[in-house]
Amino acid sequence: MKSLTAISRWLYNVYAMLLFVLLMLMIFPFVIIASFRGPLQGGNIIYRICMIWGDIWFPLAGIFHKNIYEVPHDKKKSYIFVSNHISFLDAAIVVKTYRQPIRALGKEETAGIPVFGYIYKNAIVTVNRSSPDDRSRSVLKLKAVLQQGISILIFPEGTFNETGKPLKSFFDGAFRIAIETGTPVKPVLLLDSFNRMPYGKLFTLTPGRSRAVFMEEIPVQGLTVEDIPSLKQEVYKRMEQRLLHYGASWVKQV
Repeated sequence: MKSLTAISRWLYNVYAMLLFVLLMLMIFPFVIIASFRGPLQGGNIIYRICMIWGDIWFPLAGIFHKNIYEVPHDKKKSYIFVSNHISFLDAAIVVKTYRQPIRALGKEETAGIPVFGYIYKNAIVTVNRSSPDDRSRSVLKLKAVLQQGISILIFPEGTFNETGKPLKSFFDGAFRIAIETGTPVKPVLLLDSFNRMPYGKLFTLTPGRSRAVFMEEIPVQGLTVEDIPSLKQEVYKRMEQRLLHYGASWVKQV
């Protein structure tokens, strides 16, 4: 029985991966055309194309996504979204979660992947974390995006959380940008991506539910850069409490 389960999981993963690539190839010509509209308008169009991709791939892969709004959410408002990062699937879940113009901050290395990398670099703001100059450039781009009324998404943990805790420590970047631009922080929890595809393992994708929880926004009016540590800690504490409330499966019981 175990061998049959392993074979069926392997076949499912091959199917989901081939479908992933096929759909990427199908949208690729439209992405190229949209890229000529420039980083602002073109980027918005490319993100909408990626949303269509997600609306097809997720159900065909047997992954059913649901957004949960703990408070009413205004899609016309700009936010600095911050989400936990626990799986390679998080990047794909973004297009099912954020249904408004948005730019995510992502690793520059991923842009080198054929086809996917071209779509990736035209839909997000890339950063080379090892380069101070490139980090500064990325911050300026994110601020420019906010000035155009487009929200941004940052994974403040920076890398996968492999601590066994609800969250790993946060970097300052998202909170510094929030204070310097006066943009509210809106935490969004990704609850099931670890169950669907644990980090560090291949051919582990499984069908099932996917949930994203939009929490209450945290205003930053009146804060200064001296308040970055307290703002970061407040966001961390709120996200940690809600992840425990929803029973985050990666949390190891001590």
